Amino acid sequence: MSYEPPTPPTNLPTDLVNTLNESTPERLRDIATYAEELAEHKEREARLEEETTEDEIEKRPDDLPDDVPTKATITIKEINDNRYYYWQWREGEKIKSKYKGPVNPDK
Repeated sequence: MSYEPPTPPTNLPTDLVNTLNESTPERLRDIATYAEELAEHKEREARLEEETTEDEIEKRPDDLPDDVPTKATITIKEINDNRYYYWQWREGEKIKSKYKGPVNPDK
């Protein structure tokens, strides 16, 4: 571990870097957790918004419930330090989810 402070990415705005530099370690950890969750959310949103072309043949997975559309993707949610799989898809402006099962069924 270096004794020098880390160098911020060049694409970060100066005001954001200054705010981070003035933050406490606890706040920085909160920011890091939020940033990671926000990135996952935005990536999931982008995946859900992608439209399949008519040329693509959609095969329905064997474990996909009847009330979940073929376009659904699997996401992982952490609840009380446990991780679970959920089917997720978009219906208009809303994102719908349906429980699939635990990530680690042995727990």
